[in-house]
Amino acid sequence: MTALTRVHDSHGPGTLPITGGRLRPALALRRNPVEFAESTWREHGDIVRMVLGPRGADREVWWLHHPDAAARVLSGSSWRTYAKRDRVYEEIAYWLGPGLLAAEGDEWTRQRTMLQPAFTKEAVHGYADLMVEEIEAFISGWDAGAPVTLDLSDHMQHLTLQVVLRALFGESASDAVPHVRRSFPSLSETIVRRGLGPVALPRAIPTRTVRRGRAARADLLAVCDRLITARREGPETASDLLGRLLTAHDANGPLSDDEVRAQVLVFLLAGHETTSTALTFALHLLGQHQDVQGAVRSEVRAVLGNSRPTATTAANLPCTTAALKEAMRLYPSAPMLGRLTLQDDEIMGHRVTRGTNVVVVPWTIHRHPDLWVDPLVYDPSRFTGDGTRPAPAHRYAWMPFGGGPRACIGQHFSMVEAVLALALILREHRVTPATTARRPRVSAAITLVPTEPILATITRIA
Repeated sequence: MTALTRVHDSHGPGTLPITGGRLRPALALRRNPVEFAESTWREHGDIVRMVLGPRGADREVWWLHHPDAAARVLSGSSWRTYAKRDRVYEEIAYWLGPGLLAAEGDEWTRQRTMLQPAFTKEAVHGYADLMVEEIEAFISGWDAGAPVTLDLSDHMQHLTLQVVLRALFGESASDAVPHVRRSFPSLSETIVRRGLGPVALPRAIPTRTVRRGRAARADLLAVCDRLITARREGPETASDLLGRLLTAHDANGPLSDDEVRAQVLVFLLAGHETTSTALTFALHLLGQHQDVQGAVRSEVRAVLGNSRPTATTAANLPCTTAALKEAMRLYPSAPMLGRLTLQDDEIMGHRVTRGTNVVVVPWTIHRHPDLWVDPLVYDPSRFTGDGTRPAPAHRYAWMPFGGGPRACIGQHFSMVEAVLALALILREHRVTPATTARRPRVSAAITLVPTEPILATITRIA
């Protein structure tokens, strides 16, 4: 029996006791949310109840480190009991606008219904050619001669941003690149620092964080408004995501310009940061495991030869896909998923009351020793079914895109793009680690981020 189950054996059904203090844990959470969440799990078990923040401005938070708890919060008959109304999502809604990521209730249902056609498998496959074009253009810069050493995180963010901007704006994408590269990091930092801070200060107080967030948001909104106006005044087209957003409608009519702008900002955020994280750590891990990298390269060459890949051929790369999925297990792009409890409920035998914040932690669920054999070992055979470390059958043991009705709408887009990128990079290049840290330290902004450069050397091979 592990320490993970002793929490439940000791306390049994009912309300869990409060663990830890108030202000010090809140400060530790803000410093590094991932390390904080993992330390609470290792010390206290699968469900940890805390009160965070100073008295009078505190909040009760439950940390959920088990797939059964994830299933209760994210799916089934109870998912509407847990809303995206915690402080982080409140900040997302304020700074990015009323987009799908933070919408709730009937408004979320309306937006999801209108946007779903843009993310069907057929629609995503229509973007495969532009994905390949951007990936080929990006990696062509590595082929000038000598091996090149680079920061994987920085370069993969640049690549995935190019792809999502092209998918969003078509030929107008280049106009938005400098604005997004300059302003999105500041806006993300503002959201996280305010969402995880010990005290929720009014936004009217012009702190340095708020001032930087306002400037970044103004920059992004201006470029979005310019592109939306130009598209409305130009010839009608629905070939890119912006065109699809502008023509989407339901019985109540089309999306307003504010709603379109909010969706664009959400797609920019979710569409490049999540995929860049997956690619960064997949390449890092493959650099450390040259045998797996060689197997991926052999598969890519056998399936593709010298031809350009498509979404269909990407689906025929099981070894490559497994290498990616295993990287996403160890380094999930969304390491924590916060919710606010709207009415009293029960999670794994413990009563949780209305108003409680709950945080599902894929980071620890993906490393749970009761679920995964040798959980810290990188072994893609878990996802091919032919190894000694099988993936668990639990639906919520692997959840890099969340789960339930509110799972990421763009997950198929992200997987196709990442598999195509790995295939094209590794077909003619060898990746070797150039960083001393075998397990880089990470933290969480809105998505998982490394706290140090992840260096790798890229060498062209025959």
